[in-house]
Order: sequence, then structure tokens, then C-alpha cells
Amino acid sequence: MPKTDPEFHSGHRSRLKQKLLDGKLTGYELLELLLTYAIPRRDVRPLAHSLVKKFGSVYSVLHASFDELISVSGIGHGAATIIKLANELISVSYKERAEAGTYLADDKFIRDYCRNLVAGKPVEEFHVLYLGNDRRLLFDEIHSHGTINQSAVYPREISRKALQLNAISVILVHNHPVSENNFSSEDTAITSVIEACLNSFSISLIDHFLVTSNGIVHSLRASPWLNKSSFKSI
Repeated sequence: MPKTDPEFHSGHRSRLKQKLLDGKLTGYELLELLLTYAIPRRDVRPLAHSLVKKFGSVYSVLHASFDELISVSGIGHGAATIIKLANELISVSYKERAEAGTYLADDKFIRDYCRNLVAGKPVEEFHVLYLGNDRRLLFDEIHSHGTINQSAVYPREISRKALQLNAISVILVHNHPVSENNFSSEDTAITSVIEACLNSFSISLIDHFLVTSNGIVHSLRASPWLNKSSFKSI
């Protein structure tokens, strides 16, 4: 039966849905199935391929901005909206788990959380995660927005917010939108200042995480040159 036949597409989508239930869909096929709900009367396989080719991965598609998505031929407001909706649901699920349990004590979870938080952002964002007992998330604050290669950080404001929230500890997160580089000397220096400021109020700094432009998450505490800075280990 020709692939242009509506019955073929109906059968293909049914097969995608069954593969989803069986846990056998690839990342590309997941994106294709998602697009079928925004564009129900069209073969969206070429469109899914176009998105992955433009952005490099399904992950990058989900984290692309609305304007970037609609710049792709065939992606209208409806399709872009459903893609952003899928990404927002992922963000909400991470935040709910962080607020409800001790997941931020798990290395894989915190790295996934940080990656989902700032990966793909067009400018630097500096986030502060304020934690209570058992590393439960009290508040996730966007401390500052910056440019493509820097953002402003205010240690006293971070300490003031931590006291206001009665936080026990803090995690720092920022991104490098256009660089795959690890922490800069400036990153390490400001981390030391923030830690000293927090310590004066008996609030601990757990770690500072950096998300690079290719989605790699670096821990400052785990960095090999850690002993060259004043950033203390816990």
C-alpha cells in the first residue's frame, strides 16, 4: 500500500503507539509520535527528521525556544506549543521530585535536574537551589540572567535569601550557552566568595554545577584542579 494512503499513516501511528506501550520507541520515534498529536493529518516523519537534523538531538529539540522551533518549515504554533509543553512537563516533574524527596542527594538526579534547568538557554543563567532537611528543595531561584558568556552574581543576596527561607544548604547552577569549556577562574573565585558568605551564617554550599553548550554537567567539587582554589571540600 503506498505510503501516501491515509490508511497507511493510521496503521503507522497505531504501530508507534504500540511500540510506546512496549517501551521500544527510539528517541526520534518519540518525537514523531508527539508531533502526530499536533499535526494529525500529515506524515510527520520527515518533519521529525528535520528537527533533529537542525538541532542535533531530540533533547535539543525539546529545549529549543519557541521562535527557533517555528523557524523550521512545517512547524507551526500548534506543533511548537506541544513540544514546549512536553519540555515543561519534564521540568515540573523534576521539581516536584526535588521538593518531595531526597533526590537532590543523588548524583545522577542532580545532574539531570541541572541539565534540564539550563541546557539550551540562549544566555547565561545563574540559579541557586535552596535546600532544607534531607536536601529537599525549598526554592529554585533564577538569581540572574546574563549575556552569552557571563552573568552577575551577588553573594550577599544569596545569603539573605537562604536566611529568609531558613535553608540549611545551597547548590549553585549556571550554564555556558556557547562554550563547551569547564569552569573558568572567575567561576571558581565567585564560588569561594559565596561559600565564605554562606558559611558565616552556618549554611553549607554543597556544590556548583556547570552545564556546557553540549549538555555536559561539571561539578566544581569533582574538578581535578579543585585543590588550586580556595573552594573547600565538604
